[in-house]
Amino acid sequence: MTWAEPSLASKRVLITAGADGIGLEIARAFSGAGARVLVCDVRQENLDRLDADLPGVQGVRADVSSEADVAALFEAVDARLGGLDVLVNNAGIAGPTGGVETLSLADWERTLAVNITGQFLCARLAVPRLRQGRGPSIINLSSAAGHLGMPGRSAYSASKWAVVGFTKSLAIELGGDGIRVNAILPGAVDGPRIRAVIAAKAQALGKPLEEVTRDYTGQAALGRMVTAQDVAHMALFAASDLARNVTGQELAVDGHTQALS
Repeated sequence: MTWAEPSLASKRVLITAGADGIGLEIARAFSGAGARVLVCDVRQENLDRLDADLPGVQGVRADVSSEADVAALFEAVDARLGGLDVLVNNAGIAGPTGGVETLSLADWERTLAVNITGQFLCARLAVPRLRQGRGPSIINLSSAAGHLGMPGRSAYSASKWAVVGFTKSLAIELGGDGIRVNAILPGAVDGPRIRAVIAAKAQALGKPLEEVTRDYTGQAALGRMVTAQDVAHMALFAASDLARNVTGQELAVDGHTQALS
């Protein structure tokens, strides 16, 4: 499905972790809407498949938690896009599963390094470019765990709450420049990552996999997981002129989830 919203045509878009999963669907949606898209990804094998998956979308290898990698990424933005209109801070990792007393400092720090420090590093270099952009905006990927507690997933939840605070602060800070900043909060997104999280949680709790899977499916009022395409559609809206007065918002795509298992 593509969307021909005119305000997205020829927009220059950077999507982090955009060669697989949710990021790839976001890249597909923006490309289909006529935007010029550059993605980065930490996995070279994902980038190697990009030409087949999305011809015309360019890719750069980068770890968003690395200051040097992010600096090189924005050099590529200048060289390949000639500026920037939209930053989609999508890169994130699931982090460890288990009670807080079982978590290692290394796992905790790695989760925050990717999920929130990576967004800071990208936003810091994006803002001067966005000030020169057309209808500029930043879209930060958070999670339903960014406004709800999530037992056994404290590192991930803490990082995603941080994304919401970062988003709201930037929305105020950058509003005078006409740069909108919003966060998308997906619920459980069907795919390999959530399946791995469910398996790890089932093991940690000593529960059958089927029972924990039902818990994740049933935590939304709609009784189903969301899809990567659902998230991509919200990103398109948030970047378009249809959302020109939407900023500083938590845009939930979670089937109305009120508690996390």
